[in-house]
Amino acid sequence: MRRHRLFLALLGLGIALRVLVMLTYRPVIFYIDSLASYLLPLPGLDPTGQDPIGYDVYLLRPLLNVGNITLVVAVQHLLGLGLATAGYALLVHKGARPWLAALAVVPVLLDAYQVQIEHNVMADPLFLALVVAALVALAWPNRPGWPVVLAAGLLFGLAATVRQVGELLVVPLLAYPLIVAAGRGRRRIALAAAGLVCFALPVTAYASYYHQFTGRYGISHAGANALYGRVATFADCTGLDLPAQERILCPGTPRATRPGPDFWAHDPTSPFFELKDTAGDATDRLTQDFVNRIIAHQPVDFAASVGHDAVKVFSWGRVDHSLSDPSVERWRFQIGFPLFEPLVTLDSVGQLSHQYGDGDPVAVTPWTGLLRGYQLTVGYTPGPVLGLALAITLIGVFGRGRARWPALLFLATGVLLVVGGDVVMFSWRYQLPAFALLPVAAVLAVPRRTRPGFPEPGDLAALAQLDPDLEFPPVVVLIAAYNEAPALGAVLDAVPGTCRGYPVASLVVVDGATDDTAAVARAHGAVTVEVPVNRGQGAALRLGYHLAAARGARYLVTTDADGQYDVAELPLLLEPLLTGEADFVTGSRRLGTNGSTDPVRRLGTRFFAWLVSVLTGQRVTDTSFGFRAMRVEVATGVTLTQPQYQSSELLIGALSKGYRVVERPLTMHPRGHGRSKKGNNLVYGLRYARVVLGTWWRERKTTRSSTRNRTRNSAA
Repeated sequence: MRRHRLFLALLGLGIALRVLVMLTYRPVIFYIDSLASYLLPLPGLDPTGQDPIGYDVYLLRPLLNVGNITLVVAVQHLLGLGLATAGYALLVHKGARPWLAALAVVPVLLDAYQVQIEHNVMADPLFLALVVAALVALAWPNRPGWPVVLAAGLLFGLAATVRQVGELLVVPLLAYPLIVAAGRGRRRIALAAAGLVCFALPVTAYASYYHQFTGRYGISHAGANALYGRVATFADCTGLDLPAQERILCPGTPRATRPGPDFWAHDPTSPFFELKDTAGDATDRLTQDFVNRIIAHQPVDFAASVGHDAVKVFSWGRVDHSLSDPSVERWRFQIGFPLFEPLVTLDSVGQLSHQYGDGDPVAVTPWTGLLRGYQLTVGYTPGPVLGLALAITLIGVFGRGRARWPALLFLATGVLLVVGGDVVMFSWRYQLPAFALLPVAAVLAVPRRTRPGFPEPGDLAALAQLDPDLEFPPVVVLIAAYNEAPALGAVLDAVPGTCRGYPVASLVVVDGATDDTAAVARAHGAVTVEVPVNRGQGAALRLGYHLAAARGARYLVTTDADGQYDVAELPLLLEPLLTGEADFVTGSRRLGTNGSTDPVRRLGTRFFAWLVSVLTGQRVTDTSFGFRAMRVEVATGVTLTQPQYQSSELLIGALSKGYRVVERPLTMHPRGHGRSKKGNNLVYGLRYARVVLGTWWRERKTTRSSTRNRTRNSAA
């Protein structure tokens, strides 16, 4: 309870808000689509309306069979609470801080626009619940397996029969297993194919049912007129070779004065309905052909039109950006009972309220004013929050941790659904998935809360291979190696048997290699430890530090397995340790020789040396030189958590703890074998910067906390 107290408090507020809405607007809110798309098809489930009736099949009719329409919105409010709970549980499961996970689901729990749509007889709450359930199922395990992918495919398929934009969900369903699932390519392809089959099951069943009524396979007939609504806002038929029947669809008004997509798609005076009067059943086919021709003729205008609407979601307030947009008032609480005349009148609402509810429609004052005031002032999520979530996600995916793929999954799905809706028209209703999914994506992209330590399970498995009587001499040259079989032998052969009168041993930690790295290490006389999984150079070195310290080493030297460092310079590196001048010695390519020909890496070396010098107040010239020597107390006494890009973490940690650090001019050769495993320059730079700043901030907080504790103890 204490750990999750913030989420529980927010959940309580979300419950209270929904109870207040249910007591204030009784029995429900009837929107235009509530009648035309969802209540009129009952009880016969006629699918020939504008929208798919999966909502009727899966939720509306089953609940009306056992209760009234109040039960329907009660379940929808529970679905909203379930969205928040599932998102929070996923974030905590992935290592997010509970307070940060709780903040990520505030847009679902407390956003009045989300609560208002839940109180409508509308498909949106069920649709979003199916989407989130599938996303959480996919993202929960580190590597999705068969049950997860099959379940997600089925849930996504059901969502596509609830709202047609759900057809786009096939993209993340196929991409996620192909990228993230364990195993070789064939298994990943098989997983994606199986998910596609499960997606197709409900879609195919629905399309077959639709065929019985219309004679064609589909989910709805709304696609053509909806897309026409978009292209009619910019279509220019001048010089375009169109079939005679489609000419009627060319807008006759100047582009600058044309109404928005809603008019062209739905207004009875739109050219679409003029075509329908003459073309009958061929209307959708002709309209779709017209749409395709216009998009091919004016692709830039089409992209600009959709993009112009898509960025509206980032505006601070939820307002009408133009008179041509569907009014945001449709999704606001009203002082009186909400009506949408002439389609939704007091008489029609009263009839529905008696037919499906338990009396006259009621809007209780002054609670209606309180809810509206809340919605218009603090009860909504500002659009810049989404912009921040988008930026955090895109930056965070370059960080460490497996959660970057779930973050991209939530981000891509949210963007697909929002842009997919905006292709038709901009409506604040269509933006709600972004407010539910993008904050979760951002928190998933934040580095994981849990800090790895020694020993991890992989460390224990590796240490179990060693001779329990193994003892190291005073100096140990430690190498972390992953698929470095071609270069490793020469590096080990260059390690001397003694240095400055001290015996030297080689220790190689093979980090889940898939080649002959371990065999090469043993053949060249190194003590070899094999970790069963690849975790990163930092994790491998951490294991080596603790192993060497536990088995008698006094001085640790690290070098890389690729041969870039000159092991012949070992005496120069060790000398400050042996004379007592330093605790930690690092080479510097800037003071010595830099064989790199990459100007970006050279610039990066200078920049990060300057940054670390500023942050720590101690001048360094090279923060990432891998040929280093240190007393074992330094290696095991500094906090080390990074699986990769660990060189700056060790250096900053040593400086922060007051160890004596000196640099020596050493040589860095061009890489002779293979390629760098640190990524391209942009990725490397972003991740390295994250480690530098994160380590400095962590050590700064630790130092301040220690100082405060010492002050308190002295005062006591």
